This record gives sequence, structure tokens and C-alpha cells, in this order.
Amino acid sequence: MLEEVLKGYPLYSQDGKGKDAVCRAVFALGSVRWFILEGETEGDDTILFGIVVGLMEDEYGYISLNELSEVELDLTAQGLGKLQIRQQTNLQPIPLCKLNDQRLQRFLARFED
Repeated sequence: MLEEVLKGYPLYSQDGKGKDAVCRAVFALGSVRWFILEGETEGDDTILFGIVVGLMEDEYGYISLNELSEVELDLTAQGLGKLQIRQQTNLQPIPLCKLNDQRLQRFLARFED
């Protein structure tokens, strides 16, 4: 499914677009969100490029889909079980500047002229 979403958006296809870059997918785990802009298959993995917010540092970066799918937060001691990163479904492609996410917008504002 993600490969279809990223079709036509290989790595480096949105260089220089800044806040007008199109977000193709969003993954989340609690308050951590990965906004995916581009990606392409490399061997048995898909390398994604996007923005992560909600960790110690908000940043642009490359993400291995295999590694992302292996992340698991074990909260069984707190009665919550094991949490995994999930892709938000039914997201329509949208420019980053139009996403209603305050932390993302604060991150993007750091790059304004």
C-alpha cells in the first residue's frame, strides 16, 4: 500500500519545495509522528524521506521502513500492552504547510526566510 502512495515520489523528487512539499503518508506512535514525503525501494526495504516530530529533536531525515515497522513500545507493566507504529489511513496527499499539526508547523517555521 505505501509503495502505491509513494509512486511518482522517489527520493529527491521534492528537493527545494520546503513547506510546499507534499506529504504522502503519516505514521504515528503516541505523540511521535513521521510525515513521509518521498521514498523508494532498495532491495528488500523501502527508504523513506520525511520529517519526524515528537522525539527529542524534530528533524528531516531518512527512515528505513523495515526498521520503522520493527519499533515496539512495551507498556505491558502499565497495563497498555505493546504499542507499534501505525500508518494513518485515508490520508490524502497534502502540502506540509496545510497540515494541522502545531509541532510540525513550528518546525517548518524555523526555515522561513
